[in-house]
Amino acid sequence: MAELKTLHLSHLPPSLAVHLALYQDVKNAAFLRQQLLAGNVDFEYALVDASVIISTTHILAAVFRAANDLLNNRLKSRNVHSEIVFALSPNNNIAESFRRFGIADTTTNLLVVKIATTAESTNERVQQHLSSSVEGKPVDFSDQTLVQITDLARVRQIYKLSATAVTKGRKPTQGNAAVVDGKQGVMDSDRVEIEVNVLGLMALRGAT
Repeated sequence: MAELKTLHLSHLPPSLAVHLALYQDVKNAAFLRQQLLAGNVDFEYALVDASVIISTTHILAAVFRAANDLLNNRLKSRNVHSEIVFALSPNNNIAESFRRFGIADTTTNLLVVKIATTAESTNERVQQHLSSSVEGKPVDFSDQTLVQITDLARVRQIYKLSATAVTKGRKPTQGNAAVVDGKQGVMDSDRVEIEVNVLGLMALRGAT
C-alpha cells in the first residue's frame, strides 16, 4: 500500500483534507501523464516531479495557495490540482509550469497530491487507487526523503537562483524543520536558504 499521508492545513476548512504520497523508481509515468491529458476524472491529482521539490514546505505552500484560490473562486487553471502545479511556478505561464513541475513521461520520482473536494476522497479510497495505479516504490513524504531526491541544480535553474546566491561552506545545521506526523526532517542551511528564495518568488508571482 502507498505510504499516504493525510494533512489538515491551518486556515483551511477541515473538510479540505490533503492527501500526499511520494514514490521513487516510478515505471509508468507515461501512462499516468496520459490519464491527466485525457481528463480522466479518476486521476484528478496533482502529479508533480518530486526532483524539483526542495522541501515539504515548498509543496504545502503551493497546496495552500491552490486551495485558497479554489475557495475564493480564483482558479486560473482547470481545477485545484492543476492549480497546485501552477502555484509552484515563479511566473504566470501556466503551460510552462506544467512542463517544469508536472509529471513527464520520464519522471521516476513522483509526488502525488489530492485535495479532498468531495466526501468520497477519503484516505482509504485514495490509497487504494494509488496502490493499483502507480507502479513505483512508496516512500515517506518527509524532508529527509526529499533531500535524497531534489535536483538542486534544476531548482536553481527554474527559479533563476545563481549558485552564488546561496552561501557556501556552512556546516550542516538544523534548518527549516518541517514537522509532518511528528517526524522532523532536517535540511542543511544551504537548502534552507534556497527554500526561502523559492517561497519568496512563489509569493511574488501571486502578487503580480
